[in-house]
Amino acid sequence: MTDAHKIVAANRKARFDYHIGETFEAGLVLTGAEIKSIRQGEVTIGEAYVRPERGELFLLNAYIKPYSHSGDKEYDPRRPRKLLMHKREIAKLIRELETKGTTIVPLQLHLKKGLAKLDIGVGKGKAAPDKRQDIKKREGQREIAREMSKRLK
Repeated sequence: MTDAHKIVAANRKARFDYHIGETFEAGLVLTGAEIKSIRQGEVTIGEAYVRPERGELFLLNAYIKPYSHSGDKEYDPRRPRKLLMHKREIAKLIRELETKGTTIVPLQLHLKKGLAKLDIGVGKGKAAPDKRQDIKKREGQREIAREMSKRLK
């Protein structure tokens, strides 16, 4: 990764719990203290989700730690944060949500040219058998990698 694109937080369970379809990149409306905390890596999006409200998208339940040098005593680290996207993209995502079983999942938060960007994806929940198949596939790939490393030695 270059300095122009730095991953700050990732939702690692998103691809395990959901079939992710199309992905989008959204900007975030933040305060000055919040962007400083994000640059320090003081953010968690593992329990976050995205909801539409009055034709706009909001990131809910994302935790951004209060900045240590901020004077804001009434700061809410889990406040809703507006996502910045084109109207067409927002309309498309809202249409996708009308399908039963779909949700908008935050995938990763990164800095791009100094600006905080959130990658979101349209996800459909996975059933338990799908998760077991993913685990088997991952274990098989690890086994192959171990065998290859043994043969190279």
